[in-house]
Amino acid sequence: MDKFTYVLMAAEKTAEKAAAGGGSRVSGTVLSILFAAAFFCLIIVIHEFGHFIVAKKCGIRVDEFAIGMGPVIYKKQGEETLFTLRLLPIGGFCSMGEDIEDDDPNSFRKKPVPSRIAVIAAGAVMNLILGFILSVVLLLVDGRVTSSEIVWFSDDAVSTQYGLQMNDTIVKINGVRIFSAKDIIYQLGNDEDGIVDFVVRRNGELVRLDNVRFEMKTDPATGKSTLIYDFKVQAVKITAANLVPYSFKNALYYGRIVLMSLRDIIRGKYGVNDLQGPVGIVTTIGDVAEQSGFDISFLLDIATLVTINIGIFNLLPVPALDGGRLVLLIVEAIRRKAMKAETEGMIHFVGFALLMVLMVVVTFNDVKNIFVK
Repeated sequence: MDKFTYVLMAAEKTAEKAAAGGGSRVSGTVLSILFAAAFFCLIIVIHEFGHFIVAKKCGIRVDEFAIGMGPVIYKKQGEETLFTLRLLPIGGFCSMGEDIEDDDPNSFRKKPVPSRIAVIAAGAVMNLILGFILSVVLLLVDGRVTSSEIVWFSDDAVSTQYGLQMNDTIVKINGVRIFSAKDIIYQLGNDEDGIVDFVVRRNGELVRLDNVRFEMKTDPATGKSTLIYDFKVQAVKITAANLVPYSFKNALYYGRIVLMSLRDIIRGKYGVNDLQGPVGIVTTIGDVAEQSGFDISFLLDIATLVTINIGIFNLLPVPALDGGRLVLLIVEAIRRKAMKAETEGMIHFVGFALLMVLMVVVTFNDVKNIFVK
């Protein structure tokens, strides 16, 4: 997960509330850190519960359901499954003997490929479903949502000189489909030259507006230029008719910025120092939650982002992640022949080792950034 997504949310929700100041970046209260850690663990529980419940429905034996990693600090043996709580709140797992040959007809590898695919995909699906549910709750709490219809321009608006008009509904910005006002903020906030291509809906027709210009403000300290918004969009009251569509659009927005952030990481826009692991996520959530005064709408918003992020991240086709296992299962379905358990286990072991190396580097940076201004 990259820091930009959190910076974006902080700008949307807490810019007016956050106090500027110096000193270290250590979170101001123990409460905020405890809240963030509990919140992160809850999302992990939801993810692992998805694997667990679908495995049970498919008749697959679950050996252990663990929350956290590292040494066991509490355990309880169920009828079949060992439930454990582990020391480090940085993840969890649902052990089904995926990489072990077993004669038990209820073992993971003895079940049909469709059943195994359903079990592996269930964790990420639960996160995505939770993201949608949180979006619904968020809109019910707020009671309204910002649309993409322009209803106000500043007196000195530059963009009106290049074709933007009152009551235009923004459909695309620089070729990217706009689902909500958050998309507008994200796209314009990433613009570097103040020249933007729009597609708007005007009087029922789509109108293309190329090279719409905005005023840019340059920070003398950093030399970075920022686009100045010279219009506002309409706030819409939430009703029974529009609740689900707007909630779905909100979830789509977060899913897309996660994918766009991953794309930017691959392209080299963000480096390793811009990544955050569990420590960084918890610290950031705690900091911005405290800055927002534990505002419920903000907390729901960031919860939506994190759970969707975790869901998408786990679907990446990387060994040891759910996505990597799904790739091997799809290959097995095409070949109609299972890979040897030892071979599959080695593939995931190598992937896990590489992820752990990355985790160590990222966690080191997370801890360092807590104390560095």
